[in-house]
Amino acid sequence: MTDRSALIRRQVLFWSIAAAVLVLLLWIFAGILLPFVLGAAIAYFLDPVADWFERRGLSRVAATGVILVLFVVIFGAIIGIIVPIIGGQVAGLAERVPQYVDKAQLIAEHFRTGPFGWLLPDSQTNLKQDFAQIVSEGTGIVTSFLASLWSSSLAVVNFVSLFVVTPVVAFYLLIDWDRMIAEVDGWIPRQHIDTVRRIARDIDRSVAGFVRGQGGVCLILGTFYGVSLTLVGLNFGLLIGLFTGLIAFIPYIGSATGLILSVGVAFFQFWPEWPWVLVVLGIFIVGQFIEGNILQPKLVGASVGLHPVWLMFALFAFGALFGFVGLLIAVPAAAAVGVLVRFALSQYLQSEMYYGRELPPQPAVGSERPVTIEAAGAPVAPREERPASAAPKRV
Repeated sequence: MTDRSALIRRQVLFWSIAAAVLVLLLWIFAGILLPFVLGAAIAYFLDPVADWFERRGLSRVAATGVILVLFVVIFGAIIGIIVPIIGGQVAGLAERVPQYVDKAQLIAEHFRTGPFGWLLPDSQTNLKQDFAQIVSEGTGIVTSFLASLWSSSLAVVNFVSLFVVTPVVAFYLLIDWDRMIAEVDGWIPRQHIDTVRRIARDIDRSVAGFVRGQGGVCLILGTFYGVSLTLVGLNFGLLIGLFTGLIAFIPYIGSATGLILSVGVAFFQFWPEWPWVLVVLGIFIVGQFIEGNILQPKLVGASVGLHPVWLMFALFAFGALFGFVGLLIAVPAAAAVGVLVRFALSQYLQSEMYYGRELPPQPAVGSERPVTIEAAGAPVAPREERPASAAPKRV
């Protein structure tokens, strides 16, 4: 038992040092990791497609080339169509902010004469200053956030090189993906290979299930909100809808942000026509019902095992440590850590630390022990314990 405990302590120390070195390297090179992280993510999620093409007779190189060409063409087409529209709506929103501030002034003055007027400040000048301060603070927050993203993720690798390096990294990783996995598998300690492979399969299932499933949820919700809000006639409806779908993977915060933005814009745009504001609110209620009762159970499922609170903590923690790169690796890292924690907990619940005593030793191979024979689905008493009147069963 002492030798086994010493072996476990050495293994825990070794892997703890390896994890600490990995985190340190990520922190040091966070500024240049973005194209490599994106390339690895693309290769990881396109590997099943490459395997499918290989089973259809294509070589690995040909399959990789076809996949990446299709990916770049589709991605470029989406960017070419969506980005100009979104850019125009962002510019229009910036132009209309002063109009919305004036409209808010009028609405506030209207409510001042109503039964809840005592909740508003008495001075109109103070009210204008409050609105101006809110707009100024909001603009400052957005500007600082964009500046931090730019400085943290693109300080060394500029925007153009990001789109040049990422496809190259994805191409070479996708070609050698199976070989790399086999090489890493050969490094696993032989006495733990079954356990490590089981954990790796659980991590792969958790990461792929969440990211692919949640990606589908975000795409469907973004399309639904964007199209619905545009059909209603809401200003910047496509922008708000796509932005809501993009951040829908953040539990509660994503949907709440989209709801506040859309209802706020509808309030300023349609007031005093309340039915249109209620229609916008109804769109988000329908979207939340579809997400909670159809999309999440069908596309994500309950087997992923990522609690919303743990996911939000991982996003904030990795984002604070590694910037935009941290946001990219937060979800797979959270899924991997969750699998490892569940495995460690299961091991603890079967250990002597949990029971408070040493577990009974397992009988040696070849030692005398009663053998139970199952006949017709029921256990039969061992021969030495069987009554004398009972005839032995033939198996």
